[in-house]
Amino acid sequence: MTDTTVFVRSQMEPAALPPKRSTGLVAWLRTNLFATPGDTAMTIIAMLFVAWLVPPLWQFLVTDAVWSDPEGLRGEACRFEGVGACWVFIQGRFNFFIYGFYPVDQIWRVNVMFLLGIIFILPLLVPRAPFKRTAAVMFFLVYPVVAYFLMAGGVFGLRPVPTNFWGGLTLTLIISLIGIIASTPIGILLALGRQSKLPIIKAFCVGFIELWRAVPLITVLFMASVMFPLFMPQGVSVDNLARAIVGIILFESAYMAEVVRGGLQAMPRGQYEAAYALGLNKPKTMGLIILPQALKHVIPGIVNTFIALFKDTSLVSIIGIFELLNTVRAAGSDINWSSPTHAVTGYIFAGFVFWVFCFAMSRYSIYMERRLHTGHKR
Repeated sequence: MTDTTVFVRSQMEPAALPPKRSTGLVAWLRTNLFATPGDTAMTIIAMLFVAWLVPPLWQFLVTDAVWSDPEGLRGEACRFEGVGACWVFIQGRFNFFIYGFYPVDQIWRVNVMFLLGIIFILPLLVPRAPFKRTAAVMFFLVYPVVAYFLMAGGVFGLRPVPTNFWGGLTLTLIISLIGIIASTPIGILLALGRQSKLPIIKAFCVGFIELWRAVPLITVLFMASVMFPLFMPQGVSVDNLARAIVGIILFESAYMAEVVRGGLQAMPRGQYEAAYALGLNKPKTMGLIILPQALKHVIPGIVNTFIALFKDTSLVSIIGIFELLNTVRAAGSDINWSSPTHAVTGYIFAGFVFWVFCFAMSRYSIYMERRLHTGHKR
């Protein structure tokens, strides 16, 4: 009888490598850039556009740029023919772009404020960080008071610094942070009020939202700066920065309300019925069941509103507040720094700063969407 055991493997053969055409750089290019004739054409057009755009930008921003000013020429260092970006202008006025007119010997107070803000907000941004409730209390209740007295002074021996000395990126972050924190709960309340069955509450919320959405932010800022003091009692005045912040909060809360309302309307009726079947009343149903799901669904819209608010802070320059963009514009008018490219360089710097913060918010939004999706991701 023939022995068949010689034809049976005693060990598994090692797994064969995948075909070279299905892995590596060539496979990625074929799948993502050259999958179809249309994709190939678009890829070629994009490559030609990049080849046309990148070399002159690189030449202006890097190769022909002025990076140092060892002789202290300031604007004269960038007045030669064929000179690119005047980065020495950014270096020379960097403190002004960040801190505005804040006294140089008191800048440490601004730095301490930033450091405390980072320490308090990090536990809120990291999902697995401990002591979230403590961090929330410190950031939303304690930190605003500490930050205000650090900036304004007048206590504990700190020299008073009026708000008209605040400026630059510091003021941009202050306005946007206060606007984001304050407009979010107001917007949620307005969205809930707009769905209320009580006619008075619903009419008030609808009127508030439609009023503030119907006027440009520039008009709101002009009204807050010029018209509002006319309605105040004799001898009573409100700080110009405070008026601008209040106007921005009310303006952005109307847009936030519509974003949240979209999430509330997207919730199926079954969620309400299930909550009522469990014996939950309306406040608990809304706070524990509906709102968490609705806010999760509209994270992109909420972050989009935050980004728009952050960029809209540049509009406060029209009422004489020196945020980042206005400090760049003011520094550009200095005759000592006058050159053919210093203004363009300043705007490039301001645009890059805005892009960094907006891109960071966008990426964090994507991270939170991926973390919170529970079966609804497509």
